[in-house]
Amino acid sequence: MDRNTIFAKVKEYLLMQLPVDEGKITEDARMVEDLGADSANLMMLIMDLETEFDTQVEDEALGTIKTVGDIVSYIASRV
Repeated sequence: MDRNTIFAKVKEYLLMQLPVDEGKITEDARMVEDLGADSANLMMLIMDLETEFDTQVEDEALGTIKTVGDIVSYIASRV
């Protein structure tokens, strides 16, 4: 699966969960600072993406995910 497909799915889930303009969701966008996500939003997003991509996000990886691009890269390395 290519990065663009993964990014599109991540963006779709972010738009469902966060009151943010679509244009703000870029790979460089920081989850907390730029998009206003809190820990509950992040956990819901991770659970949704685990289901969507049939993968498991390791607990230690959660601390390294800061941007939308981090999420896309992590998923791309797992699927």
